[in-house]
Amino acid sequence: MERLGTISLYVLSAGVAGYAVLAYTLAPPGALVHPEMRAVFEAHSTAIRVHVLGAAVALMLGPFQFSRRLRGRQPRVHRWLGRAYLGIGVLAGGGAGLWMAAFAQGGVASKLGFGLLAAAWLATGALAYIAIRRRDTASHRRWMVRNFALTFAAVTLRLYLPASMAAGIPFELAYPVIAWLCWIPNLLVAERVWNRASARHGAPA
Repeated sequence: MERLGTISLYVLSAGVAGYAVLAYTLAPPGALVHPEMRAVFEAHSTAIRVHVLGAAVALMLGPFQFSRRLRGRQPRVHRWLGRAYLGIGVLAGGGAGLWMAAFAQGGVASKLGFGLLAAAWLATGALAYIAIRRRDTASHRRWMVRNFALTFAAVTLRLYLPASMAAGIPFELAYPVIAWLCWIPNLLVAERVWNRASARHGAPA
């Protein structure tokens, strides 16, 4: 079951990460986004590339960090992947994301939604790092679960956007809602799964 869950996370995460890398390295910034967002992406091309590529690193590495087999058999690999995940993925991607949130389409609601997402992504990553430096493994795992739930917002965002378009919801109405919907349910699910696993087994799944 754990292996199936890891594979599912990886497939979804790798798909979005691969798309993002190709879209932002082979095409000009803003070429594949909604026309209303194109000018912002073109004006802040460096920040958006740092954000996208950082998030892609986090998406590619994150699922492996939940593998008990990797943690048990290759602890050094787990640690180095974790450093890359937090240092390149979360720190670089989250910092650039916090900057880009100020220019998000959809007014104050979108700016706040994406801004709080980036801030929470950075904060949970910092708390996970502090916990493991203190050798508090249980707290480290809890914060990493929360952090990856926020990383996974990159996936849920790209599920909700086409779904809203297919439903005929105007972009200017859908985007401010999706700025919150792409990450708050993720956190709630992560907390529920964690709490249920902890209550059932006395340890994180």
